[in-house]
Amino acid sequence: MGKAKKTRKFAEVKRLLNPKDARLVHKEDEKKKKQVAKEDEVRKLEIAPSAMFFSYNSQLGPPYHIILDTNFINFSIQNKLDPIKASMDCLYAKCTIYITDCVMGELEKLGQKFRVALRIAKDPRFERLPCTHKGVYADDCLLERVTQARCYIVATCDRDLKRRIRKVPGVPIMYITQRKYSVERMPEAFGAPRQ
Repeated sequence: MGKAKKTRKFAEVKRLLNPKDARLVHKEDEKKKKQVAKEDEVRKLEIAPSAMFFSYNSQLGPPYHIILDTNFINFSIQNKLDPIKASMDCLYAKCTIYITDCVMGELEKLGQKFRVALRIAKDPRFERLPCTHKGVYADDCLLERVTQARCYIVATCDRDLKRRIRKVPGVPIMYITQRKYSVERMPEAFGAPRQ
């Protein structure tokens, strides 16, 4: 059996509101109020830190301070890399590795599958940074901490976090490539990949 054919209605027009309708006048008034509010709004410019010389950060120097992200620890385990030894091999200098409470919280939430990563994160050689904010989302915590004090190198393999950190000038990013650590956006990056 075929489908029943529907008869088309001729001269059917989409219903439109009258341009003088009261509902449209309200929306226009709201738009005008928002525009006036935006004009009155004070723009806030971020003050450049005194340690920055263009994009060169003079606060960075040996011993380097490295903040680890959750997935960086996991990728280090997959690539059989010791975070302290591999970071020293990358930067040719002494490195102090920090782990925030948020990263520890994320590793604890991930459960049994990531118990090796949690054991590595609890290593006494790593220093713990306490978090005062609410929530356990490590990406926001790391970004906030790095924006306040630009003396850290952020170690992450997360693309979204890398994209967000690149917007903050003077903060190097450490990541894993070809089974070793590499640093981007750092003038004395000895371990950076050669193109």
